Amino acid sequence: MKTAVTELLETAKNKHVMIATAESCTGGMISAAITDIPGSSAVFDRGFVTYTNAAKAQMLGVKVATLDTYGAVSEEVAAEMAKGALSASNAQIAVSVTGIAGPGGSAHKPEGRTCFGLATLGGCTTQTIDFGALGRDVVRQQVTKTALGMLRSAVDSFSIKN
Repeated sequence: MKTAVTELLETAKNKHVMIATAESCTGGMISAAITDIPGSSAVFDRGFVTYTNAAKAQMLGVKVATLDTYGAVSEEVAAEMAKGALSASNAQIAVSVTGIAGPGGSAHKPEGRTCFGLATLGGCTTQTIDFGALGRDVVRQQVTKTALGMLRSAVDSFSIKN
C-alpha cells in the first residue's frame, strides 16, 4: 500500500517538481519523512534545520527586524523562512514550520502553536494552527503530517506557470 509521502513523491516526480524544507520545531522530521522513501532524491533538494533565530537569519535570510517585531513563532517569520528556503535551493516548492512543541509556551503563544509557510514561484501563503498541549512528540508529529499535506496540495496544483 502506498503511503501519503510515497504518493507525494510520485506526483512531484511526475511533475518534475523539487521540494525544500525549512524546519524549526520539527528539527528535520519533515525532511526525514521524505528522505525515508527510496528515490526521494529525485524530488527532494534540501532541508534547512534552523532551530535558533541566528540560524533562521544566517541560513534563510529571515530579517532580524521581523524576528524582533513578531517573534520566531509568527506567520511573518514562517513566510520569510519558506521564501528563504526557496531562494537558497533548486526547489520550486518550499514548506516552513516554526512553533512551540512544548513543554512551555505563554498566554500569547501557547504550547502547540505552529506557523506554517508555503512558498512557490507564484508566491507565499501562511497559516497558524494551534494543536494544543498534546505533548512535544505528538505536536511534532502533527506538525510534520500537516506540512507534508501542505506539500502534497502544492504539488497537486503545481503547473509550469508557477
